Amino acid sequence: MTTAADLLAPDTAMGAVTLRVGDLDRMVGYYRDAVLLDVISQLGGTALLGRDGVPLLVLQHAPELRSAEPRSAGLFHTAIVFETEQALAAAVYSVASRFPHSFTGSSDHLVSKAFYFTDPEGNGVELYWDRDRTQWSWAHGQVEMSTIFLDPNGYLQEHLTQEALDSPRAGGASIGHVHLSVGDVPQARDFYVDKLGFEVTATYGPQALFVSAGGYHHHMAMNTWNSAGAGRRGLALGLGQVEIVLPDADEVAAADARLRHHGLQTADDGLTVTVNDPWDNTIVLRPAAG
Repeated sequence: MTTAADLLAPDTAMGAVTLRVGDLDRMVGYYRDAVLLDVISQLGGTALLGRDGVPLLVLQHAPELRSAEPRSAGLFHTAIVFETEQALAAAVYSVASRFPHSFTGSSDHLVSKAFYFTDPEGNGVELYWDRDRTQWSWAHGQVEMSTIFLDPNGYLQEHLTQEALDSPRAGGASIGHVHLSVGDVPQARDFYVDKLGFEVTATYGPQALFVSAGGYHHHMAMNTWNSAGAGRRGLALGLGQVEIVLPDADEVAAADARLRHHGLQTADDGLTVTVNDPWDNTIVLRPAAG
Protein backbone atom coordinates (compact mmCIF):
# COMPACT_ATOMS: atom_id res chain seq x y z
CA MET A 1 0.00 0.00 0.00
CA THR A 2 1.37 3.40 -1.00
CA THR A 3 1.69 5.96 1.79
CA ALA A 4 2.59 9.65 1.83
CA ALA A 5 6.15 8.67 2.75
CA ASP A 6 6.43 6.86 -0.60
CA LEU A 7 5.45 9.93 -2.62
CA LEU A 8 6.97 13.21 -3.70
CA ALA A 9 5.43 16.21 -1.95
CA PRO A 10 2.16 17.50 -3.48
CA ASP A 11 3.70 20.91 -4.27
CA THR A 12 6.59 19.44 -6.24
CA ALA A 13 7.37 21.36 -9.44
CA MET A 14 9.76 21.14 -12.37
CA GLY A 15 12.90 23.24 -12.48
CA ALA A 16 15.32 24.14 -15.25
CA VAL A 17 16.18 21.73 -18.07
CA THR A 18 19.80 21.59 -19.19
CA LEU A 19 20.60 21.03 -22.87
CA ARG A 20 24.04 20.33 -24.32
CA VAL A 21 24.27 22.31 -27.55
CA GLY A 22 26.66 22.44 -30.48
CA ASP A 23 25.96 26.02 -31.62
CA LEU A 24 25.40 28.13 -28.52
CA ASP A 25 24.71 31.42 -30.32
CA ARG A 26 22.09 29.88 -32.57
CA MET A 27 20.37 28.10 -29.72
CA VAL A 28 20.35 31.18 -27.50
CA GLY A 29 18.86 33.09 -30.44
CA TYR A 30 16.09 30.54 -30.88
CA TYR A 31 14.98 30.50 -27.27
CA ARG A 32 15.47 34.25 -26.75
CA ASP A 33 14.13 35.69 -30.00
CA ALA A 34 11.56 33.05 -30.95
CA VAL A 35 10.37 31.37 -27.74
CA LEU A 36 10.68 34.78 -25.98
CA LEU A 37 12.75 33.72 -22.99
CA ASP A 38 15.10 36.22 -21.38
CA VAL A 39 18.84 35.65 -21.12
CA ILE A 40 19.34 35.77 -17.35
CA SER A 41 23.08 35.23 -17.60
CA GLN A 42 25.69 34.07 -20.08
CA LEU A 43 29.16 33.23 -18.88
CA GLY A 44 31.68 31.34 -20.94
CA GLY A 45 29.97 28.41 -22.55
CA THR A 46 26.82 28.44 -20.42
CA ALA A 47 23.67 30.49 -20.99
CA LEU A 48 20.79 30.62 -18.51
CA LEU A 49 17.41 31.59 -19.94
CA GLY A 50 14.06 32.09 -18.25
CA ARG A 51 11.06 34.30 -17.74
CA ASP A 52 10.64 36.98 -15.07
CA GLY A 53 13.95 35.94 -13.54
CA VAL A 54 12.87 32.28 -13.19
CA PRO A 55 15.41 29.92 -14.84
CA LEU A 56 13.85 27.57 -17.40
CA LEU A 57 16.71 26.45 -19.64
CA VAL A 58 20.45 26.03 -19.20
CA LEU A 59 22.31 25.80 -22.52
CA GLN A 60 25.79 24.30 -22.20
CA HIS A 61 28.15 24.68 -25.16
CA ALA A 62 29.55 21.25 -26.06
CA PRO A 63 30.78 21.50 -29.68
CA GLU A 64 32.93 18.41 -29.25
CA LEU A 65 29.84 16.21 -28.92
CA ARG A 66 27.81 14.67 -31.72
CA SER A 67 24.06 14.39 -32.04
CA ALA A 68 22.49 11.39 -30.34
CA GLU A 69 21.97 8.24 -32.37
CA PRO A 70 18.50 7.81 -33.89
CA ARG A 71 16.00 5.97 -31.70
CA SER A 72 18.08 6.48 -28.57
CA ALA A 73 16.70 7.45 -25.16
CA GLY A 74 16.74 11.08 -24.09
CA LEU A 75 14.53 14.14 -24.43
CA PHE A 76 11.19 13.92 -26.23
CA HIS A 77 10.30 17.52 -25.41
CA THR A 78 10.66 20.28 -22.86
CA ALA A 79 7.24 21.76 -22.13
CA ILE A 80 6.89 25.42 -21.15
CA VAL A 81 3.54 26.40 -19.65
CA PHE A 82 2.31 29.98 -19.95
CA GLU A 83 0.06 31.67 -17.40
CA THR A 84 -2.31 33.16 -19.99
CA GLU A 85 -3.50 32.25 -23.46
CA GLN A 86 -2.40 35.68 -24.66
CA ALA A 87 1.19 34.98 -23.55
CA LEU A 88 1.08 31.57 -25.20
CA ALA A 89 -0.26 33.08 -28.42
CA ALA A 90 2.53 35.67 -28.45
CA ALA A 91 5.18 32.95 -28.12
CA VAL A 92 3.57 30.70 -30.73
CA TYR A 93 3.32 33.61 -33.16
CA SER A 94 6.94 34.54 -32.50
CA VAL A 95 8.32 31.04 -33.13
CA ALA A 96 6.11 30.50 -36.17
CA SER A 97 7.20 33.85 -37.63
CA ARG A 98 10.93 33.48 -37.03
CA PHE A 99 11.34 29.70 -37.44
CA PRO A 100 8.26 28.60 -39.44
CA HIS A 101 9.73 25.21 -40.34
CA SER A 102 10.20 24.32 -36.66
CA PHE A 103 6.41 23.94 -36.10
CA THR A 104 5.38 20.27 -35.85
CA GLY A 105 1.75 20.37 -34.68
CA SER A 106 -0.86 21.52 -32.18
CA SER A 107 -3.46 19.77 -30.04
CA ASP A 108 -6.20 20.33 -27.52
CA HIS A 109 -5.46 17.79 -24.78
CA LEU A 110 -8.61 18.60 -22.74
CA VAL A 111 -6.45 19.61 -19.77
CA SER A 112 -4.37 21.96 -21.92
CA LYS A 113 -3.83 23.52 -25.33
CA ALA A 114 -0.42 22.79 -26.80
CA PHE A 115 1.81 23.72 -29.72
CA TYR A 116 4.85 21.69 -30.72
CA PHE A 117 8.15 22.71 -32.28
CA THR A 118 11.64 21.36 -32.85
CA ASP A 119 14.57 23.62 -31.99
CA PRO A 120 17.53 24.06 -34.37
CA GLU A 121 19.37 21.06 -32.91
CA GLY A 122 16.41 18.69 -32.93
CA ASN A 123 15.19 19.03 -29.34
CA GLY A 124 11.43 18.90 -28.96
CA VAL A 125 9.67 21.95 -27.54
CA GLU A 126 6.07 22.20 -26.31
CA LEU A 127 4.46 25.56 -25.54
CA TYR A 128 1.13 25.24 -23.73
CA TRP A 129 -1.54 26.69 -21.48
CA ASP A 130 -3.48 24.77 -18.81
CA ARG A 131 -7.20 24.84 -18.34
CA ASP A 132 -8.27 25.35 -14.74
CA ARG A 133 -8.08 22.15 -12.72
CA THR A 134 -11.82 22.34 -12.09
CA GLN A 135 -12.28 21.58 -15.80
CA TRP A 136 -10.17 18.41 -15.76
CA SER A 137 -11.95 15.05 -15.62
CA TRP A 138 -10.64 12.08 -13.63
CA ALA A 139 -11.78 8.46 -13.76
CA HIS A 140 -10.34 5.53 -11.80
CA GLY A 141 -7.38 7.65 -10.69
CA GLN A 142 -6.40 8.77 -14.18
CA VAL A 143 -6.87 12.15 -15.79
CA GLU A 144 -8.76 12.32 -19.06
CA MET A 145 -6.49 13.57 -21.84
CA SER A 146 -6.92 13.40 -25.58
CA THR A 147 -5.30 14.63 -28.80
CA ILE A 148 -7.80 16.82 -30.63
CA PHE A 149 -6.75 18.96 -33.58
CA LEU A 150 -6.22 22.59 -32.61
CA ASP A 151 -6.18 25.05 -35.51
CA PRO A 152 -3.11 27.24 -34.93
CA ASN A 153 -4.34 30.07 -37.13
CA GLY A 154 -7.73 30.10 -35.44
CA TYR A 155 -6.04 30.09 -32.04
CA LEU A 156 -3.90 33.09 -32.93
CA GLN A 157 -6.87 34.97 -34.34
CA GLU A 158 -8.69 34.46 -31.04
CA HIS A 159 -5.89 35.05 -28.53
CA LEU A 160 -3.15 37.12 -30.17
CA THR A 161 -4.20 40.53 -28.86
CA GLN A 162 -2.59 43.85 -29.70
CA GLU A 163 -1.47 44.02 -26.08
CA ALA A 164 0.33 40.69 -26.49
CA LEU A 165 2.00 41.93 -29.68
CA ASP A 166 3.09 45.13 -27.97
CA SER A 167 4.43 43.30 -24.87
CA PRO A 168 5.18 39.74 -26.04
CA ARG A 169 7.18 38.87 -22.92
CA ALA A 170 4.41 39.85 -20.53
CA GLY A 171 2.99 37.05 -18.41
CA GLY A 172 4.80 34.36 -16.52
CA ALA A 173 5.98 30.99 -17.78
CA SER A 174 7.62 27.95 -16.23
CA ILE A 175 8.65 24.41 -17.04
CA GLY A 176 5.34 22.59 -16.83
CA HIS A 177 6.60 19.11 -17.62
CA VAL A 178 9.40 17.15 -19.23
CA HIS A 179 8.69 14.29 -21.61
CA LEU A 180 11.38 11.64 -22.12
CA SER A 181 12.06 8.98 -24.72
CA VAL A 182 12.85 5.73 -22.91
CA GLY A 183 13.49 2.13 -23.82
CA ASP A 184 10.80 0.44 -21.73
CA VAL A 185 7.70 1.76 -19.97
CA PRO A 186 7.60 -0.80 -17.11
CA GLN A 187 11.18 0.15 -16.24
CA ALA A 188 10.20 3.81 -16.34
CA ARG A 189 7.31 3.13 -13.99
CA ASP A 190 9.59 1.22 -11.60
CA PHE A 191 12.01 4.16 -11.41
CA TYR A 192 9.77 7.23 -11.58
CA VAL A 193 6.78 5.88 -9.63
CA ASP A 194 7.86 3.01 -7.40
CA LYS A 195 11.23 4.51 -6.42
CA LEU A 196 11.24 8.27 -7.04
CA GLY A 197 7.68 8.77 -5.82
CA PHE A 198 5.56 10.23 -8.61
CA GLU A 199 1.98 8.99 -9.07
CA VAL A 200 0.60 7.64 -12.34
CA THR A 201 -1.92 9.99 -13.94
CA ALA A 202 -2.38 8.36 -17.37
CA THR A 203 -1.17 5.48 -19.52
CA TYR A 204 -1.36 4.95 -23.25
CA GLY A 205 -1.21 1.20 -23.59
CA PRO A 206 2.30 -0.18 -23.17
CA GLN A 207 3.92 2.76 -24.96
CA ALA A 208 3.52 5.84 -22.75
CA LEU A 209 3.28 6.74 -19.08
CA PHE A 210 2.33 10.08 -17.50
CA VAL A 211 3.18 10.86 -13.87
CA SER A 212 2.86 13.77 -11.45
CA ALA A 213 2.84 14.95 -7.87
CA GLY A 214 -0.12 16.61 -6.19
CA GLY A 215 -2.71 15.84 -8.85
CA TYR A 216 -1.19 17.77 -11.76
CA HIS A 217 -1.97 16.18 -15.15
CA HIS A 218 1.73 15.35 -15.56
CA HIS A 219 5.08 16.67 -14.44
CA MET A 220 6.89 14.01 -16.43
CA ALA A 221 6.08 11.54 -19.17
CA MET A 222 7.98 8.69 -20.76
CA ASN A 223 7.29 6.99 -24.08
CA THR A 224 8.83 4.40 -26.40
CA TRP A 225 7.33 5.77 -29.63
CA ASN A 226 10.77 6.40 -31.16
CA SER A 227 13.00 4.56 -28.70
CA ALA A 228 11.61 1.10 -27.85
CA GLY A 229 14.40 -1.11 -26.57
CA ALA A 230 16.90 1.74 -26.21
CA GLY A 231 19.71 1.16 -23.77
CA ARG A 232 21.77 3.59 -21.72
CA ARG A 233 22.61 6.89 -23.37
CA GLY A 234 26.08 7.80 -24.46
CA LEU A 235 27.43 11.31 -24.01
CA ALA A 236 25.85 13.36 -26.81
CA LEU A 237 24.20 16.64 -27.64
CA GLY A 238 20.69 17.05 -26.25
CA LEU A 239 19.42 16.49 -22.74
CA GLY A 240 21.91 17.22 -19.98
CA GLN A 241 19.71 17.04 -16.88
CA VAL A 242 16.18 17.50 -15.56
CA GLU A 243 15.64 19.44 -12.34
CA ILE A 244 12.79 18.62 -9.96
CA VAL A 245 12.03 21.21 -7.28
CA LEU A 246 10.81 19.95 -3.90
CA PRO A 247 9.36 22.23 -1.19
CA ASP A 248 12.35 22.11 1.16
CA ALA A 249 15.57 20.34 2.11
CA ASP A 250 13.70 17.81 4.26
CA GLU A 251 11.74 16.62 1.21
CA VAL A 252 14.96 16.33 -0.79
CA ALA A 253 16.49 14.25 2.01
CA ALA A 254 13.39 12.05 2.17
CA ALA A 255 13.51 11.43 -1.58
CA ASP A 256 17.23 10.62 -1.32
CA ALA A 257 16.58 8.13 1.46
CA ARG A 258 13.79 6.51 -0.56
CA LEU A 259 16.00 6.15 -3.63
CA ARG A 260 18.88 4.68 -1.60
CA HIS A 261 16.46 2.31 0.15
CA HIS A 262 15.63 0.95 -3.30
CA GLY A 263 19.30 0.40 -4.05
CA LEU A 264 19.92 3.38 -6.30
CA GLN A 265 23.18 5.31 -6.19
CA THR A 266 22.73 9.01 -5.51
CA ALA A 267 25.09 11.97 -5.16
CA ASP A 268 24.39 14.56 -2.44
CA ASP A 269 26.31 17.85 -2.56
CA GLY A 270 24.63 19.24 0.55
CA LEU A 271 21.94 21.07 -1.42
CA THR A 272 20.92 18.89 -4.35
CA VAL A 273 20.61 15.15 -4.87
CA THR A 274 21.43 13.66 -8.26
CA VAL A 275 20.36 10.27 -9.58
CA ASN A 276 20.35 8.66 -13.01
CA ASP A 277 17.35 6.80 -14.41
CA PRO A 278 17.79 3.43 -16.19
CA TRP A 279 18.78 5.22 -19.44
CA ASP A 280 21.29 7.57 -17.79
CA ASN A 281 18.98 10.57 -17.92
CA THR A 282 20.25 12.71 -15.04
CA ILE A 283 17.63 13.83 -12.51
CA VAL A 284 18.52 16.55 -10.00
CA LEU A 285 16.37 17.12 -6.90
CA ARG A 286 16.67 20.51 -5.21
CA PRO A 287 14.71 22.48 -2.61
CA ALA A 288 12.65 25.49 -3.60
CA ALA A 289 14.36 28.81 -3.01
CA GLY A 290 13.62 30.03 0.51
